[in-house]
Amino acid sequence: MKSLFFACLICVAHLNAADPITSDIVVYGGVPCGIAASIVAAREGAKVVLIEPTKHVGGLSTSGINTAESEHMLKWTIGGFADEFYRRLGAHYQTGVPEYFFESSVAEKIYLEMLHEAGVEVRFGASVAAVAKDGARITAITLTDGSKLQAKVFIDAGYEGDLMARAGVKYAVGRESKAEFGEEAAGIRFDKTPRKARTVDESGKLLPGISAWAKDLQEGDAHRAPMNYNFRLTVAKDPKLQVSIPAPKHYDEKRYALLASWFCDQTLQNKPVKLADILDLYGRRNGKFELNNKQSAIYSLGNFGGQFDWPNATYEERARIYQDHMDYTLGLLHFLATDAAVPAKVQEEMKSLGLHKDEFTDNGNLPYQLYVREARRMRGEHVVTQQDVQEDRRKPDSIGMSSHFIDCHHVQRVALNENEFVNEGRIWRMGYAYQIPYRALTPQAAECTNLLVPGAASYTHVAFCTLRLESVWMITGHAAGIAAALVVKDDVSVQKVPLASLQDKLRTQKQVVDFIPGLPEKCEHLNGPPEF
Repeated sequence: MKSLFFACLICVAHLNAADPITSDIVVYGGVPCGIAASIVAAREGAKVVLIEPTKHVGGLSTSGINTAESEHMLKWTIGGFADEFYRRLGAHYQTGVPEYFFESSVAEKIYLEMLHEAGVEVRFGASVAAVAKDGARITAITLTDGSKLQAKVFIDAGYEGDLMARAGVKYAVGRESKAEFGEEAAGIRFDKTPRKARTVDESGKLLPGISAWAKDLQEGDAHRAPMNYNFRLTVAKDPKLQVSIPAPKHYDEKRYALLASWFCDQTLQNKPVKLADILDLYGRRNGKFELNNKQSAIYSLGNFGGQFDWPNATYEERARIYQDHMDYTLGLLHFLATDAAVPAKVQEEMKSLGLHKDEFTDNGNLPYQLYVREARRMRGEHVVTQQDVQEDRRKPDSIGMSSHFIDCHHVQRVALNENEFVNEGRIWRMGYAYQIPYRALTPQAAECTNLLVPGAASYTHVAFCTLRLESVWMITGHAAGIAAALVVKDDVSVQKVPLASLQDKLRTQKQVVDFIPGLPEKCEHLNGPPEF
């Protein structure tokens, strides 16, 4: 009830949406990055408005990803607001320590409480439609509900960089070639092991889920698409905690023909198959399990190819892509539970699962957001590359640290011949502690002087794989919030923020800005899924 009270208080911002709004700072994107930026800026005395296009704050932390991803990081790099949030989770669960595994509904409750305590005004249900500028300075943004917001500084914390793009700031989409930045892991990347399954239909047309012929692609070349997206459903095994998984609005069993072919092949070879060969099922709290795309599976929750157009799509086009991903997801689960090609044991395992009745209760118990792992990436004052996250890891303008593995899910399936395909795009590289440069959050001065981009930050695709975690985005959001407050206080451009003042303030707030002597810099004690 307490969280509902806070939500209702915040939702008052829906009223009088057409009235002009003026604040010191406008933050776009009520994801963890934007929440961190908003709260720390408000604590510095700035008047802050946070814009969240959906009806819920928290991004994927409140939409099914119930981990800080600390299992593939050095925990000592998680400080500042991120550490505060995980300690609030620990207080909720009465453990007295930071909790890195949690529940979506609990995370949302804590985010709402923290926003309320900081006095942040949150406006729900509208997206950025247009950006007005005077030279290199944003003067106002207009939302899709017609409301107009003016501020001294703007922060784009969203997954897609929609405000950034509309402000005319340069960005990249997809994957750079190996040659562009000299990155070993860049560009098109074929898995080492071919998969045996029928890849074409009776007419020779590629089956759904297969994007191209391998012969038409060149290893190491640039490619327009980011890694795949999927929904992170929260399910239950206990029948008392379940609601039924709904059938998709649009079901087409042909979408899963490749998987059906593989099942038949496994049956002919008398190879046992289980549901865990298709879906990753992570145990969480209170009888909840998190479904995720399984990297090594023949077919899983990742809708390969469905993500290609999302980054630059209109909102209407994204709605269609979103629905296609939902149809794909629910269709896959329906196929696994009912199709004659699926072994009986797998069908039984699938039928034993249901959506957890206590999550996403106002959305049919389905997650609010699609897991957009990567979309646009700014081309700012400094582009962080693979070398920056593995070798040249010390930066004079550090505002925080990451240490996550370079972890990229597959992008697409490509046919080798009529009976074999290979997955493409996977990267898995050792994680190192590295300093995130402030320059990666700032556009080039000629393009915009009062915008910070801690979400779709200035990274290559390879390096972005170490940034794209909610725990790390809270770190960049924290830095952006303090930097924005300094812009307001000192009346300077984002590029001219006094670095020493920014770093000192972050240190006093327990953000990990510096390497700590004696602590490990390499995640060599951690394991993870290999490349395939």
